[in-house]
Amino acid sequence: MGKTFDVIALGELLIDFTENGESTQGNPLMEANPGGAPCNVLAMLAKLGKRVAFVGKVGKDMFGRQLRDAAAGAGICMDYLLEDSDVHTTLAFVKTYPGGDRDFSFYRNPGADMMLRSDELPLEALQSTRIFHFGTLSMTHPEVREATKKAVAIAKESGALISFDPNLRPPLWASLDEAREQIAWGLAHCDILKIADNELAFMTGQTDFEAGAAMLQKDYPNIRVLNVTAGADGSYCFYGDKHVFVPSFRLGGTIETTGAGDTFCASVLHFALENGIEGLTRQQLTAMLRFANAAAYLVTTKKGAIRSMPEPEQVQAILANH
Repeated sequence: MGKTFDVIALGELLIDFTENGESTQGNPLMEANPGGAPCNVLAMLAKLGKRVAFVGKVGKDMFGRQLRDAAAGAGICMDYLLEDSDVHTTLAFVKTYPGGDRDFSFYRNPGADMMLRSDELPLEALQSTRIFHFGTLSMTHPEVREATKKAVAIAKESGALISFDPNLRPPLWASLDEAREQIAWGLAHCDILKIADNELAFMTGQTDFEAGAAMLQKDYPNIRVLNVTAGADGSYCFYGDKHVFVPSFRLGGTIETTGAGDTFCASVLHFALENGIEGLTRQQLTAMLRFANAAAYLVTTKKGAIRSMPEPEQVQAILANH
């Protein structure tokens, strides 16, 4: 039976307030960019022609409406977005440093994305997706954690590949031990992993990528495609006994790195949908990382994420010229 969706993602949908100059009085001006890692991933997949849907919750407020409109405008099915009348949409204030690194301040105690319950999940949709994608912001609190784990189980039972990006945000956890425990759960249940260099070190104690990846491959043999992103340096793929490294595209013009990892993740899921994840060659893995690195570079040249995803033709132009 054919699946209705290529990818469904569950998790946070929020406003990223990013600095955008100063007012005439010298006050910082903040731009309300639609964001949230799962929808960032879906927005890039929609650009790549994939059928995608989002599961989550926003507040019944002006920001919730803005997010619904922005995500729908990006080609994401928002039929499964719920609204909470009592809890406001989650907000994140992003401080960007020279070079593009960021510091987050979250207004989420509580935030609407935390309020999703397991009895609100769209079961039929989850049974009809080829890939299910999630992170850990939907695992920080008990009710939404239960919903996330139930969604993973439903999708997996229906034959979906499971994609996981830890997306560690320490301020959102009661303790780092709890964060480590929930990331470990995600690692134990995914087929495709995108993990950043700092998260790999957090989970393994290793700063050597090969040593850290080898530990994860040993402890979590369910992970079939293990990708490590190393920021401006590039990315690694560990696949069985193969591993490849592809340097990043350093072509200038980087404004901020918001959404770069999500764009990379989406590109990998696009590759998996097109090629499967069985019997991949080093040449295929290298091509996967080159495309993902190029797409991730392009999103760093704009502010925000959902509305800043590159066109496939722009990615191909970089690959052809560099």
